[in-house]
Amino acid sequence: MMMNTRTGQKASLRPVLFMPCSKSVRDLDRLAKAIVGVHPARSMQPDFRPTILSRFVSPGSHIVSPEAWNPLSFLIALFWGILARFVTACLLFLLLMPPGVFAQEWRSYGGDLGGTRFSTLRQINRSNIGRLKRAWTYHMGEMDRGGNETDGHHAAPFESTPLVIDGVLYFSTPSNRVIALDAESGTEIWQFDPQAGPTGQRRYFQHRGVAYWQNTRGDDRRILFGTFDGRLIALDAKTGKRCRNFGEKGEINLRTGVADAFPNAEYAVTSPPTIYRDLVISGAAVPEYPSKGPSGAVRAFDVRSGKLVWIFHTIPEPGEAGHESWKEDAWKDRTGTNVWSLMSVDTERRLVFLPVGSASYDFYGADRKGLDLFSNSLVALDAATGKLVWYYQMVHHDIWDYDMPAQPVLISLRRHGKEIPAVAQVTKMGFVFILDRLTGKPLFPVEERRVPESNVPGEVAWSTQPFPVQPPPLVRQSVEEADIRTSESNRYCTELFHALENHGMYTPYGVELTLVMPGTLGGGNWSGGSFDKGSGYLFVNANELGAVGAMRPQADDAPERFRRAAKGGEYARFWDENEWPCQKPPWGTLTAVDVNKGEIVWKVALGRVDELKTTTGTPNLGGSIVTAGGVVFIGATTDSRFRAFDARTGEQLWVTDLEASAHATPVTYLGKKTGKQFVVIAAGGGGYFRGKVSDTLAAFSLADK
Repeated sequence: MMMNTRTGQKASLRPVLFMPCSKSVRDLDRLAKAIVGVHPARSMQPDFRPTILSRFVSPGSHIVSPEAWNPLSFLIALFWGILARFVTACLLFLLLMPPGVFAQEWRSYGGDLGGTRFSTLRQINRSNIGRLKRAWTYHMGEMDRGGNETDGHHAAPFESTPLVIDGVLYFSTPSNRVIALDAESGTEIWQFDPQAGPTGQRRYFQHRGVAYWQNTRGDDRRILFGTFDGRLIALDAKTGKRCRNFGEKGEINLRTGVADAFPNAEYAVTSPPTIYRDLVISGAAVPEYPSKGPSGAVRAFDVRSGKLVWIFHTIPEPGEAGHESWKEDAWKDRTGTNVWSLMSVDTERRLVFLPVGSASYDFYGADRKGLDLFSNSLVALDAATGKLVWYYQMVHHDIWDYDMPAQPVLISLRRHGKEIPAVAQVTKMGFVFILDRLTGKPLFPVEERRVPESNVPGEVAWSTQPFPVQPPPLVRQSVEEADIRTSESNRYCTELFHALENHGMYTPYGVELTLVMPGTLGGGNWSGGSFDKGSGYLFVNANELGAVGAMRPQADDAPERFRRAAKGGEYARFWDENEWPCQKPPWGTLTAVDVNKGEIVWKVALGRVDELKTTTGTPNLGGSIVTAGGVVFIGATTDSRFRAFDARTGEQLWVTDLEASAHATPVTYLGKKTGKQFVVIAAGGGGYFRGKVSDTLAAFSLADK
């Protein structure tokens, strides 16, 4: 990583001769200010003073000084001015193309590379959504899918979010198969099975989808995806056959270079990789226990050849900024600090945003005292080079498993008549951090507040944590006795509550049985948020679910001195025998946040426990989308239902039963042949919650009048 020098001198800028795009120039000016220093979360550690690491070179920003006037410079400036205008015109042409080109499709996991999950389609809207009916159903054929014991799944969940390009729908399954369907009929076109050939028991794991790339001519189209055994595979989007010029016969072994010393450790790609121009960028899921294992580094590969282009060490190595946050050799062979979730890209500004997870072991950090950068941070890199631009750490020295779980959402704020490019990060803590996209500086106040200490031998919890003042927390962050369900049938919860220690937000798991609120499922999770730029509303679904555990001493030869444990296992929840949370409802919510004001506009309970005959809200995993028709679509809940809400008010407009709970994010698109708008969601159940299991991909459209 390169260190910028700081001279302290201000450049003397003269009038600009050519300024083809004033907005871009303003952005570049703000970016220039950004690169004089990194913007970490405030630290109580006085000797920690990292500086910015990367330079930006913008070929489109050419400034000519009158003092340097000569005919040659004038001609050069004229050339660059005309070229810049031409490029701007081309970009505007693409942006102003009829909605039939890209807006009718769903080309990225988040709808766009910025993760907004917004569709301009409005055929389905508030006034006619009552006519929404099942259009087709596809069964992907994986009903009996034993879960991954390390994740506590009774059955691997079906979490895939499809892509829709040129009339074809692409999705992945829990066994890593990739299937292409006709998007209007659900008829299968092809499927690819990365487990084909080898004998043995078929493996299943959560998998959230695939990525798509095409060259400028459109004659090379690829589907790219990772597997739970650490491969990155490229397929021909038309045929489903391997792209043989990618890596070795169409695949890369991602374990090479990051997991060589740990051949039996987990290294799994569970989320789609990210595409930036001709690069495919990938992170991975790595072990949460023990502390030593595969690297969580993020890497970019040439999308055609599979050759490594850059690597970003999420745990900085000697000589790299942030390395000083690790004491002695605590960084060596450290696992965790990875990006298992979705990344976002700002193509115009050449930025990729990484939501980085916690350092391992997730619940005990005696062997990693300090800030542990870049764990629990939102990190912005130069997408072309992998150089660090800025970071913002949202949890210091994490001992709660408070990963950054969600795809960063690239949003815009309006202030004083100006539009500010921003990024919103949904967190397990129930906070939404809203940062300047160019600098990483918070756009609403964030306070460093003192938090409880740890009583576990050897552990040194960080004394403060960042608390956004706005928007307010989306979920409860503490539980009092008055919050506990107290009926006779809930005696279990009352007794459990009185057996637990809790001292408010960021209470560390202690030597006694401890309640942590929110728990490891949040708050927010990979469900993330969807954003409507027109209203400025960010829609976030969240859990109201605590976690229970105590740090138990381990044998002398164990990898860690202490490990979290409880009656319900290492990841025990604060719920009863029915898996109903022990505090009073709501247990799951959908919230609209006005990002311009930093305020909650509306909040509603999401889901219901039918046995209780009321809208309680339920724990939920799976995201929302929002459309220009004023509708928010979401599954996610544990009651096997798919819902639509009024984006303005939060009123439930429509609900339908599914074969199983839809722990996935839906998509919407317009059929090329029928001209109908479709909404599709995976309804497979499984995962962390009880209930029915299915293999269903369900499509909906408006019934004919």
